[in-house]
Amino acid sequence: MFDFLTKKFSSIFSKFSGNPRITQDNINTALEQVKESLLEADVPLEVINDFIENVKAKALGLQVNKALNAGEQFIKVVYQEDCSFLGGTNFVTPNFQIPSVIMVMGLQGSGKTTTVAKIAYFLKDLALKKGKPRNILLASVDFYRPAAIDQLEILAKSLDTLPAVAGGYGGHGGMNGRVDFYRSTHSNPVQAASDIYKKFKNNQYDYLLLDTAGRLHVDGNMLQELKEIDANLEPKYKILVLDSMTGQESLRVAKAFDQVVGFNSAILTKIDSDTRGGAAFAFKYMLKKPIIFLGSGEKPSDLELFYPDRMANRILGMGDMLSLIERAEAQIQKDDKERVTQNFASGNFSLEDFADQLKMMGKIGSLSKIVQYLPGMSGLNMTPEMIEKSESEIKRFKAMISSMTLKERIVPKILDASRKERIAKGSGTSLKDLNLLLERFEQSKQFAKLFNKKGGFKGMFK
Repeated sequence: MFDFLTKKFSSIFSKFSGNPRITQDNINTALEQVKESLLEADVPLEVINDFIENVKAKALGLQVNKALNAGEQFIKVVYQEDCSFLGGTNFVTPNFQIPSVIMVMGLQGSGKTTTVAKIAYFLKDLALKKGKPRNILLASVDFYRPAAIDQLEILAKSLDTLPAVAGGYGGHGGMNGRVDFYRSTHSNPVQAASDIYKKFKNNQYDYLLLDTAGRLHVDGNMLQELKEIDANLEPKYKILVLDSMTGQESLRVAKAFDQVVGFNSAILTKIDSDTRGGAAFAFKYMLKKPIIFLGSGEKPSDLELFYPDRMANRILGMGDMLSLIERAEAQIQKDDKERVTQNFASGNFSLEDFADQLKMMGKIGSLSKIVQYLPGMSGLNMTPEMIEKSESEIKRFKAMISSMTLKERIVPKILDASRKERIAKGSGTSLKDLNLLLERFEQSKQFAKLFNKKGGFKGMFK
């Protein structure tokens, strides 16, 4: 998400280079291009006009700053306004009180049911980080979509046996808390919701995550049903799930839900798809409610907190290293990181360590996901085909290393022609692929030596 805007904005900012100061002429040209970019990103015109006017007023009113050129000053203004429109810089991690009913709403196809499971995973993991495991109940009143309730039951069972990242206890219940599923015997959604609420209260769960029915589009019956459930259960939190691929239509849906049922916050799903980011850009400004999470992928852990200032950085091509580091911290075991880091720093770097690096990168996410967090990537014009080629290369590297003996991984110098032929055949690759792997490995070793000569990891991993 926002890749489109990142490329557009980077192109606009580059045209400012060489200008010593911001003038009426150069800012009008730049803002016209910003306007076109936002229109193409499916941002509503009223939001665009306000954004442009705010940027223009602040940029022309700037005091001369000798330390910054015109382009840098303009980027600073756009960044500050981006932050403001996306939700401001004072982001606070969602804190769901205990006990709480959390009602999740959204249209059919928005990824609502999967998102319910992801929220449960987030709550479970957050509690474990604090040493306070929680018991969570998942339930659904979606009697309209075939197998919707069955899907949630399967997800709940997978969550209850899944070791949370923070604790890694694993197993059912106990110190890891538990995630239960309850299927009401009532067929009426309003009656079923009341029955589910009784189950939640009588068994003293910490959280009830209620998946509600969606439709292919907003309709009065659906909203009235949600209104009745809301009145009966009085949920402390109401979260709206929006498909980020639907652009301005997402904003229309959000307004309809807010007028009839109301909600506290939103989650944008499918951000890893080819979406231009218009809905996210305009949501907070138009609805005056925060986006708290971004959803991507199908795994329970594929839910990330939405930081407006970090997203503004990504839009402007500055990357988001903080989120990437946090993602790595969450997904990779501390012992694995320390072992690979020590071997890398000492120069005792083997193909075994190289394979571990590839595995750790895979845990963080796909290459296409990782590059979104890296600064300056928009300027490289990496096409989806280039990223796909690199991901295929990594898969071949893993297969080849897996086909080696332990000794071959630790002492790759023993790889003669016959060994190479065996490895290539066993991994379904070619000798050319294997030689490329060894070339990449040698480059990594040379980088490690150069890195250590310049001070290495001193002070970085305390």
